[in-house]
Amino acid sequence: MKHFEKTLESDEIYNGKIIHVTNDTVELENGNTAKREVVGHPGGVCIAALTENRELLFVEQFRYPYKEVILELPAGKLEKGQSPLENGKRELLEETGAIGREYMTLGKVYPSPGYCGEIIHLYFCKVDHYENQNPDEDEFLDVKRIPVEKAVEMVMNGELADAKTQIAVLKTAMLLNRPLPEL
Repeated sequence: MKHFEKTLESDEIYNGKIIHVTNDTVELENGNTAKREVVGHPGGVCIAALTENRELLFVEQFRYPYKEVILELPAGKLEKGQSPLENGKRELLEETGAIGREYMTLGKVYPSPGYCGEIIHLYFCKVDHYENQNPDEDEFLDVKRIPVEKAVEMVMNGELADAKTQIAVLKTAMLLNRPLPEL
């Protein structure tokens, strides 16, 4: 059986710079109706950039919703008119100053499918060289280099809470044929 919900009505609650929120009425498979609160988001991209020393480039920055500093792989929201890969290359350069080569997709992630339409595209690359870091005017971050094996340990022991980072780190480790640590 193919599952499906048909949108009957969509009421705009909020339309901001990044997100769009609606309160939708849907028809369910059995003919009943239900409400769905939906956050629309343009999507994002995350880059696992590997240095010649088998380190991943991370950025450490304050994340307002959590009121704490988060360590994560370089990432950002998608801009109209650019492919996810083009966005990823831009974010990597802006946040770390790195230029990558040999880009490979690591797939996509639906971070909160119960209420949000955001899709995050994940990529792996090797760092080719560095230019000037150029973060957005409201972005303050520090670049950290962490060996892949240490990054995997950090995922497994809960030191890296960011979901996109966890997935990209583990997929990168698998690409590099590194066994995951024993639990």
